[in-house]
Amino acid sequence: MSKKELRVGTIKNGTVIDHIKSGFALKVVKILGVDESIEDVVSIAMNVPSKKKNSKDIVKVEGKELASSEVDKIALIAPNATINIIRNYEVVEKNKVKLPSEIVGVVKCANSNCITNTEEPVTSKFKVINLEAVKLKCRYCGRKIEEKISEYIV
Repeated sequence: MSKKELRVGTIKNGTVIDHIKSGFALKVVKILGVDESIEDVVSIAMNVPSKKKNSKDIVKVEGKELASSEVDKIALIAPNATINIIRNYEVVEKNKVKLPSEIVGVVKCANSNCITNTEEPVTSKFKVINLEAVKLKCRYCGRKIEEKISEYIV
């Protein structure tokens, strides 16, 4: 394969999620709700060589532009990702994901005794205490989530 050869083809309209940490593309696909019922083309490239890091993952979804709630969830597991909106084979919008200072209703608390995990109608709220390594702290019980955040995304 020559250096100029594309590993994954271009898309006419849709979204390209680039600079995903290696090994996390399948988690991004899960967040997007991609399964066997999807009719649009989805391309997943894992462990692609990267200039900034040793390798990265890329996800391309034809015919779909992401909702802000999807971007917020992706930011939790891929805080360095870039979202590219493609229209007529051209990048018309390019944005880095950005974690807000507070995550509301997106992550379930790891503490089974937290008020957000009871019958009470309380929406989960987490303070982002580290943007780089993505560490969250529950506003109600103080439990920190530092690893396997994708397991707690609702």
